[in-house]
Amino acid sequence: MTPDKTTGRATSLPAAPPLGGTLDEDASVLAEQAERGERILARLPAPVDRDAGQRNLTAAVFDSCRQTREQFMRRHTDAVYDALTDGRTRRHRLTELVFAAAERFPGLVPDRGQMDEESARVQAHKEGREIDQGIFLRGILRSPTAGAHLTDTMLMASPRALALVDCYRRDGRVDLGPVLLERRAAAGHLTVRNPHCLNAEDNALIDAMETAVDLVLLDEQTHVGVLRGDVMTHPRYAGRRVFSAGINLLDLRDGRISFIEFLLRRELTYLSKIFRGLLLPPAEATYAVPSLQKPWVAAVDSFAIGGGMQLLLVFDRVIAADNAYFSLPAAQEGIVPGAGNLRLGRLTGSRLARRVILSGRRIRAIDPEAALVCDEVVAEDAVDDAVEAAVQDLDNSAVVANRTMLALAEEPADQFRLYMAEFAFTQACRLYSEDVIGKVERARSRSVARRQPPA
Repeated sequence: MTPDKTTGRATSLPAAPPLGGTLDEDASVLAEQAERGERILARLPAPVDRDAGQRNLTAAVFDSCRQTREQFMRRHTDAVYDALTDGRTRRHRLTELVFAAAERFPGLVPDRGQMDEESARVQAHKEGREIDQGIFLRGILRSPTAGAHLTDTMLMASPRALALVDCYRRDGRVDLGPVLLERRAAAGHLTVRNPHCLNAEDNALIDAMETAVDLVLLDEQTHVGVLRGDVMTHPRYAGRRVFSAGINLLDLRDGRISFIEFLLRRELTYLSKIFRGLLLPPAEATYAVPSLQKPWVAAVDSFAIGGGMQLLLVFDRVIAADNAYFSLPAAQEGIVPGAGNLRLGRLTGSRLARRVILSGRRIRAIDPEAALVCDEVVAEDAVDDAVEAAVQDLDNSAVVANRTMLALAEEPADQFRLYMAEFAFTQACRLYSEDVIGKVERARSRSVARRQPPA
């Protein structure tokens, strides 16, 4: 540690000694390095009040500690995961896993107190501790052993769904707030209801979506899942349905978009469950039925932007109104569009996928290219009939068997796991990049300006 000549206080954090011991020995080195870093940070003002020199010092402290964290995970991933899961006999979901790691291996990931402090700040004023969660989860997901165990865990039914499944089986209806789930004949209809933000995605919607998808898959009377957006109250779209406006940029600006409970959870839970099915626990699984799989229909009204378009890439049948459009403006927003980079090119070819993701190319339902991302384009008032016809067409046990084999051929589980390992780290870093912070601040300014009365 280098002392300042005038204050005697540390101005930088030296690199920790190279790791080369046992798990516990290296964990002690990591804990000591992280503790030294935290002592330096504790003497600094809050992130928003730091001057240029203090910001540089903060970056140097985090860089030094993160180098040690990455080295630790590369050496000990499977041993760490086994320690947290009792030799893979226990299953922790993402949030449980990272906080268990914070307790067992101090300094490896932020603890609950540090994350509570982060949650109280807007995005631009956070320390960026979710990057440390990204380093940890990248290490876990890289491992064929630990990573496969974690992805399987996330394919199991959520606690909230298990608590509600008897109610849905009995009533055929569950109001989850942002999502209304209703059984109509053999179909489970999920209606997204976030009208204040044109069905943009936020933390609450992610939780409701996973719960609803689980319930569809758990219910024996439901054979097909259907997703559609509700009718809007927004002045520009009043009386019209909207599929999805993508991530809620205002929530991202205000620090209310969770890296784990939103950005990772949506990919590893309900999008994966729609694509691969719901994995049954060993006590319920049989050699013939290890998972529950069903076909899915998406009905796109108005637009499917960002995360909305990502959803379509895992559905078996996509129906679009003829005035709808699709876009993945991730490069303009500055973040990575989930598993869109993994899946879009498979449907559209690499050249068009690059134009959509890197340059913001918008595809209208009436464009020839729309046939690569949706199956049927109909008049707005014909969507209901098209959905009903699709449900009847897909309500077939042979469809279930063949969609399972298609998923295996198109996206092997290990390919997805390795993609998600790099996504975990890359997306965490993007959340705290200067360009993303600037873009969400400008989005807030535009929103405020629209609400101002005319002069």
